[in-house]
Amino acid sequence: ATVYAGNIDQKVNENILWELFTQCGPVVNVHIPRDKITNEHQGYGFIEFKSEEDADYSIKIMHMIKLYGKPIKVNKASQDKRTQDVGANIFIGNLDPEVDEKLLYETFSNFGM
Repeated sequence: ATVYAGNIDQKVNENILWELFTQCGPVVNVHIPRDKITNEHQGYGFIEFKSEEDADYSIKIMHMIKLYGKPIKVNKASQDKRTQDVGANIFIGNLDPEVDEKLLYETFSNFGM
């Protein structure tokens, strides 16, 4: 259950986000991606909660709250593991001419669609 926090000031670090978002529920992890050369962040971070409910609550409560004079933007992280759809396309070649779509469906539907 991960939320994205954007438009964060350069003064903000992982500890500040942890303390701020702990008010919404138990925080598991805070990550602010940093530039490898300058070590500065690019104004966003990710906060992982123990539960979806706490993550959703943090979006309602923290979105547009001012931190160092800048309103932070909080929403669901697009890479949230629970909501990310995992799928793949598989190419199957060299099939017998008698193999039709129905047979392929029956064969592969056991693995999920």
